[in-house]
Amino acid sequence: MDNKQLINILKGRGIVDDSLGQDILNSIDISGKPLSDTLVDYEVISQRTDLWQIVASELGLEAIDLDQFAPDHDTLALLTAGQARLNGAFPIAAQGKTLMVALEDPLNPQAVEDLGFSLGRDIKVMIAPASQVRAKIEQYYGNDSSAITEILSQLDSTIAGSDNPEDEANSAPVIKYVDLVLDQAVTEKASDIHFEPFEGDFKIRYRVDGALIEMAPPPASLATPIISRVKVMANMNIAERRVPQDGRIVKIVGEKQVDMRVSSLPTQYGESVVCRVLDRSSVSLDLKDLGLPEQVDNYIKTTMRKPNGIFLVTGPTGAGKTTTLYAALRDINTIDTKILTAEDPVEYDIDGIIQVPTNEAIDLNFAKILRAFLRQDPDKILVGEIRDLETAQIAIQASLTGHLVLSTLHTNDSAGSVTRLVDMGVEPFLVAASLEGVLAQRLVRKICVECKANYEPNETVLEQLGLSPHELGDKNLYTGVGCEKCGESGYRGRQGLFELLDIKDPIKELIIDRSPSVVMKQKAIELGMSTLRQDGLRNIYSGVTTIEEVLKYT
Repeated sequence: MDNKQLINILKGRGIVDDSLGQDILNSIDISGKPLSDTLVDYEVISQRTDLWQIVASELGLEAIDLDQFAPDHDTLALLTAGQARLNGAFPIAAQGKTLMVALEDPLNPQAVEDLGFSLGRDIKVMIAPASQVRAKIEQYYGNDSSAITEILSQLDSTIAGSDNPEDEANSAPVIKYVDLVLDQAVTEKASDIHFEPFEGDFKIRYRVDGALIEMAPPPASLATPIISRVKVMANMNIAERRVPQDGRIVKIVGEKQVDMRVSSLPTQYGESVVCRVLDRSSVSLDLKDLGLPEQVDNYIKTTMRKPNGIFLVTGPTGAGKTTTLYAALRDINTIDTKILTAEDPVEYDIDGIIQVPTNEAIDLNFAKILRAFLRQDPDKILVGEIRDLETAQIAIQASLTGHLVLSTLHTNDSAGSVTRLVDMGVEPFLVAASLEGVLAQRLVRKICVECKANYEPNETVLEQLGLSPHELGDKNLYTGVGCEKCGESGYRGRQGLFELLDIKDPIKELIIDRSPSVVMKQKAIELGMSTLRQDGLRNIYSGVTTIEEVLKYT
C-alpha cells in the first residue's frame, strides 16, 4: 500500500483535504520520512499507530500492533521463509482452515490468492505497519535462502516458452524477485545495485560501505527478464538494448521512500544495469554528522558566509563530495539567502533551494545553467562539477561579481585542483583571485563497534604507513574481528578523511607563478595543512578505522 493510497483513505474519511494531502506527500518527497511520522508532524494523528487503526476501520479489517507480538511455533511453521518473503506475509494465528496474516501490502489481492491456493486455507488479512511486518519476517524467518530458491524455481517455469520481453518482465515471479533484491539491498544500506550478465552466468552484486557483496546468482537464462523488469520500473525502453539509457525508480521500502537512479549499458553479453540508491533517511545532510576535524568544520562554516569566491570539494566518485556540499548549503539555507544549484542529477531535494538538473538531450549543460543563474539574482551557487573551461570561466566570473560558488573536481588531492583549473585554460591570476579553498576527501570504512578488538600490526604494514614501532609508542590500534551485525566484515558505516587547502597569500603567489602542485602542497603543509594521510592517522589512533583502510585510500 503506497502513500497515495493511504492519503486517499484519509481524504475519503474527511481527515485531510486535497491541499493538506498534497502538502504531506510533498513533505515526504523532501524528507524521506515515513507517512505515519509525517502525519504526526502535521498533527493529523497523535501517534504513529493511529494511521493503521484508521486504515483497518476503512477496510473493515482488524488492526494489530506487531511490536510486542510473538507467534507460536506451529503457526510460524505454516509458512515457509520463501512464502513469507514472496508475499510479504507474516502469520498471526490459525483457526480451523482460516489463517490470519499481516501483509506488507494489505491491498494486494494477488498475495491473498497465492497464499490461499498454496496453503489450501482461507486467508484473513490483518492490518499492521509494513515496517513491522517486514521486521517480523526478518526476525522469525531470517535470511533463509529458500525464499530465493522458491522464486527462482517459479521464474524458470514461468519464463519457459515465453519470447516476449514485456510479458516476462511483468510476470509475477519476476516482479517478486526483483522487489526482493531491491528491498534486501536497501535494507542492508547498499549505495549501488549491479545486475551484470556474463557469458556463462548472471551476477547480482550490491555495494555496502564501498565493498561489493554478491547475492545468490540466478541462472544466466533469467538475465533478460530480470533486467527488463528493472528497466520497466525505471520507465526505460525495454525494446532498445543497443544504446545506454537512464531512468529513475521511486520505491517504498517499509515506510521509507527510496529513489534509485538507473543506468543501463550494452555489453557483449547483454545489458549491464546499475541502480544508484538515494535513501534520504540513511544520509545525514548536517555538517556536525560528517566527522569533520574541528579546524575544517570552522573553516567551512566561515567560508559559506563569505559574500563571494569559489570553494571546491575534490575526490574520486563516491567519496561523499555532494553530501559535504549539501550539508554546507543547508547550514546557510536561511530565508535571506537565495541559493541555486545545477546538478547531474538532483540527488536530494532540499526545501528552500532552487535545484536545476542538467539535460544533455536538449544541450542543457552546467555552463548554460550557470550562465542563466547569473540573471536570477542568487547569493550562493552550487555547480555539480567543473568539467570544462567554459564552466570554469563562468564560475570565476560569478565569484568575481559577488557570488559564492561551490563545486567539485576529480583530482587526487587539494593542490591538484589548482593545477587542474590552470590545465583547463584558466589564467592563474584568476584562479588566485577567486579560489577561497579546496577540500579533498575520501571515505573509509569504520570499525564495527560490536566486534572491535585490539590489534598488533606487523612492521611491514607500519612501514607502508610511514611509521615505526617506536613512533607508535603505547598507542592502541583496533580492528573488527567480524560479527553478525557487520556481516563478518569487521566494518560498519563509513567516515570521511579530509585535507583542506586554504588559499592564503603564499599559496596565491605560487599559483600566479604556475608552481607545480607538489610545491603548493609542501607550502600548505608548512602553513599547517593536515594531509589525507595525517587525517587517516588521526582516525586510526582514535579507533575509528584501520591501517588497511587508510592505506587503501590515501
